[in-house]
Amino acid sequence: MPEVRAFPSIPTKILLPIDFSPSSQAALEMAADLAQHFHAELYLVNVIPYFPTTTLPDLIPETEFVQEARTFAEQHLAKCHAALAARGVKSTSSVEIGNDIAGNIIEVIEREHIDMVVISTHGISGWHPLVFGSIAEKVVKLVQCPLLLLRSTKPEIGAKNPSERSVEWW
Repeated sequence: MPEVRAFPSIPTKILLPIDFSPSSQAALEMAADLAQHFHAELYLVNVIPYFPTTTLPDLIPETEFVQEARTFAEQHLAKCHAALAARGVKSTSSVEIGNDIAGNIIEVIEREHIDMVVISTHGISGWHPLVFGSIAEKVVKLVQCPLLLLRSTKPEIGAKNPSERSVEWW
């Protein structure tokens, strides 16, 4: 049974699932503001999708993909930590690997004793989220702690890849 604090509505550890997209940058801004306001620790998690061995094994160099994605995430998380430290916000992070991104996020919430989640949507519509579902929607349904869901606008057609953007955090 989780430990009950005297003021359960004041978070001490806030989780931000981050994928380095524009919507997760906006969520990082909000989460940093909340962490600063509540003097809470901010925990950043990036989940790298894991492809089962039955998924096109000849076409996807799985080990190389995962290592490149991990290196990319660690570099960008380091930049986030530096920016957060400059604001006086304590932060930690992890890079998780799994084929159930929402499930990985829930595992981190339980493992790290998270008491608030800030998560963004990507503003994507059409058949993909209808068929596969939204990660944010799955987390909303499964999470047992307070959650702040930030809705993003639809991404612009022809917008640059998030890794090509010049942004404050990464």
